[in-house]
Amino acid sequence: MTLQSGLSRVLTEYRHLLAGRSVGLITNQTGVDENLQSNVPLLAVYCQLKALFGPEHGLSGTAQAGAKVGSGVDQPLPVYSLYGQTHQPTTEMLEGLDLLIFDIQDVGARFYTYTWTMYRSMQAASDQGLSFMVLDRPNPIGGERVAGNVSELDFLSFVGQHPIPICHGMTVGELAQLFKTECQLDLDLQVIPISTHWKRKHLFEQTGWSWIPPSPNIPRPQTAQLYIGTCLIEGTNLSEGRGTTMPFEWIGAPWLDSHWLSQALNSLGLAGIKARSIQFEPTFSKYPSECCHGIQMHLTDSSRACPIEATLHLINLVHKRYPDQFQFQETFFDKLVGTDNLRITILSHQSVEDLIQDWKQQSLAFRQRRQPYLIY
Repeated sequence: MTLQSGLSRVLTEYRHLLAGRSVGLITNQTGVDENLQSNVPLLAVYCQLKALFGPEHGLSGTAQAGAKVGSGVDQPLPVYSLYGQTHQPTTEMLEGLDLLIFDIQDVGARFYTYTWTMYRSMQAASDQGLSFMVLDRPNPIGGERVAGNVSELDFLSFVGQHPIPICHGMTVGELAQLFKTECQLDLDLQVIPISTHWKRKHLFEQTGWSWIPPSPNIPRPQTAQLYIGTCLIEGTNLSEGRGTTMPFEWIGAPWLDSHWLSQALNSLGLAGIKARSIQFEPTFSKYPSECCHGIQMHLTDSSRACPIEATLHLINLVHKRYPDQFQFQETFFDKLVGTDNLRITILSHQSVEDLIQDWKQQSLAFRQRRQPYLIY
């Protein structure tokens, strides 16, 4: 039996919930059914679809990371950007609507902004008295793994607006239930679940679905698995592989010794991950048209790999070897991590392993905290 998304189920089992509703749809290019049909015409059959809302990267998912996206018109509907002048639907955008629907494929990492677009839209719906519906989709890196630290209140931002771990192991529908309760939102929330034969142990490859890159630099499911760790490279002067065909898998800089780095990382015996010495030349982002020396991070066993731990060790190794060349982008790095603890630990030559053990305890506590909101 084909796994069904919340979109497919709302069009069949739950379509009575759409009848007579004036709807604003928060979506992008990932909002398709199992036959790759767009949610826009499919939903329009059963409700009055009045407006579209796009997250970071835009409605078509083509804008690069951090690029502001303008509003416009996708005939005959207005298209409002939630990654431009505002991150939250305004009163004017919501005029005439009584239901917001969220249907976007997330990647399972705290710093991926689609979750926070949903969060801010839930707040707006609560403020304006609208209902909110999430058409749930699988977490592509699975629902069992919880890893990384829980973000601290002083470091909340649009790459982490509520204290959850880097890798939370939840679907967007489950997160919506957590946000509603923990943020005390007065909100009529409905989550249309994935069909029940999705299991938390399943990775995206086991859904049987076609992978649609949710953003330009997550080209394949394996990228998403590594992204929970290697996204932290963005907050340093190492290239995280943007501007190449292997973003978040290729890491390096013009001044690195690639053979030393691959050997140093592999000598740690990290489960499920191997590093390979490479060279690459980004076309944009950091070091455009420069030859970078570094590694490709290979997943040899996804069930055992911990990309977050591997990335922490990588950053620590490079800082120790290249204290004059390596730099943090302090504010951005701390926002990505959700604390300044990691940066301070590395700069002061304290034990990264001790920090990793502390983060494991934080993840363990979150496992218990998330339990009431799990659907599957």
